Amino acid sequence: MPNILIIEDDAAFCQMLQKFLTKHDYQVQTSFSAPDAKKKFSETFFDVVLTDLRLPDYDGIQLLTDIKAVNSNTQVILMTGYAEVATAVNAMKKGAYDYVSKPFTPDEIVRVIKNALRAEPVLAEGGNEEAAVVLSLPKEEEQQEHVHEKTNIVKGTSEASLKLYEYINLVAPTDMSVLVTGESGTGKEVTAKAIHDCSKRKEHPFVAVDCGAIPKELATSEFFGHIKGSFTGAVEDKIGNFEAANKGTLFLDEVGNLSYNNQIQLLRALQERKIKRVGSTKEIVVDVRIITATNEDLTKAVEKGTFREDLYHRLNEFSIEIPSLHDRFEDLKAFAEHFLIKANRSLDRNVTGFSPSVWNVFKQYHWPGNLRELQNVIKRSVLLTTGTMVEIEVLPQEVRQPSVSTVEKQFSKSEFEKDRIIKALKRTNFNKSEAAKLLQVTRKTLYNKISHYKLDL
Repeated sequence: MPNILIIEDDAAFCQMLQKFLTKHDYQVQTSFSAPDAKKKFSETFFDVVLTDLRLPDYDGIQLLTDIKAVNSNTQVILMTGYAEVATAVNAMKKGAYDYVSKPFTPDEIVRVIKNALRAEPVLAEGGNEEAAVVLSLPKEEEQQEHVHEKTNIVKGTSEASLKLYEYINLVAPTDMSVLVTGESGTGKEVTAKAIHDCSKRKEHPFVAVDCGAIPKELATSEFFGHIKGSFTGAVEDKIGNFEAANKGTLFLDEVGNLSYNNQIQLLRALQERKIKRVGSTKEIVVDVRIITATNEDLTKAVEKGTFREDLYHRLNEFSIEIPSLHDRFEDLKAFAEHFLIKANRSLDRNVTGFSPSVWNVFKQYHWPGNLRELQNVIKRSVLLTTGTMVEIEVLPQEVRQPSVSTVEKQFSKSEFEKDRIIKALKRTNFNKSEAAKLLQVTRKTLYNKISHYKLDL
């Protein structure tokens, strides 16, 4: 029977977790403080230690090092409500097996424990550090970055990101139709999936459809399915997207690209909650939540008559606008490190970070392609990197030296910097010390910038 130690200062949470793991045939001991925990793992071998990253009387990373020093074969899983990718990477370098964010479900922690018991012990710092980072990363389908519950959105701390999470958590438990808007590359499908994952439908399918990629002649069949022989090429019965998403969520990306006739069919299906396969007279009842997305202004399309107003109101019971990367620039580091971990896993590389010169370029570039562009740049750079750090030489030319045409479409560097200063001051109620922290500059530098740009504040 595997022996587990839980180190957690929240006694109620600790005892609840102990009872659950005991029911799953684990032998479990608990500690509410670091001194007691150190005594226990010094006297007893534990297969797995679950420890809170932030203990009131001790540093979680140091405790991890202490555990590995006593017995390097013990698998250590860190628990925290402060999901920071940089901290995760540091913990993995020190020999942690995995890193889970609160709140998590009991089933999630059981899965991680089972994986830890099957895995080889992770190398601690002093061995092959880079290998330790890669070994400890979970598989693609197992990785979760939490908002508050079970979504795969990276936690940001900017005002724009916090507002986005608030809206997701507000609308997710309802069955309201949601229209997600935002610039290309901001993560509209990720947001739709986050809504689904926080909803009552999370155990049922999430079906994503790119409306822009469906020929209008095939849209009816794609949405509602068809029966064999109903048209040329229909060689067998096929269920459509509505049936596939039954009891779950149907995500329609670029919904503004649907033809007018397809819009009528979609509206009818949403109103009646019934569909017919092409070539069939049988009505099929479907229970589907609809989330749609577009980077167009559908209100203008309604005014032009290219998008039905009644369908627009049916789809837009609640709207969420995804902020651009420019609007949540404070989160750049978290996103970059998240994409670095994904790129390492995807490409089987051991790149540990970005050089200071790369960070400077990242901060000065305006990312017109948003998160998609950032992810692509990082994946390409990891592929080209031969050392342990991404250096400026492997960045694409357009990122290192944006063309004149690209710059003309964006803010100039000075305008961009000025805009960031104004936003930081507004977000901190014009508290210059707090604004300086937000901008990651000294208070003196901020005063100089305010004077330079002649900001009358």
